[in-house]
Amino acid sequence: MSETFHPVIAEAEFPEEGKAAIRLGGWSVLVVKVEDGYRAVNDRCTHQAALLSPGRVRRGAIMCPLHGARFEAATGRCIGGAYADLRTFPLRIEGGVIEVAVPDEAPGPNERPVGV
Repeated sequence: MSETFHPVIAEAEFPEEGKAAIRLGGWSVLVVKVEDGYRAVNDRCTHQAALLSPGRVRRGAIMCPLHGARFEAATGRCIGGAYADLRTFPLRIEGGVIEVAVPDEAPGPNERPVGV
């Protein structure tokens, strides 16, 4: 499956709260700022398909606001609950702009958050 990088936001304009939710090619993407840089994951909890973006980001982990599942931002690994890991997306910074690569194919029903 091929993927394409898309510009997301200038690094200097990244929200102080440490997270930005965007849609890229039909994908719901959550970009978070963690101690060692930025990470991008599918903005969908693997438990009940809720958006993760309204949740908290602490100590490198993203917490689902629905049931408290926690996922490691760097790897997508579930570290708080017995749920499947998150899909992660490649991220780079080019000319001060954060870019994220998502698959060129639209997400299937198992990759989309509820209501999106």
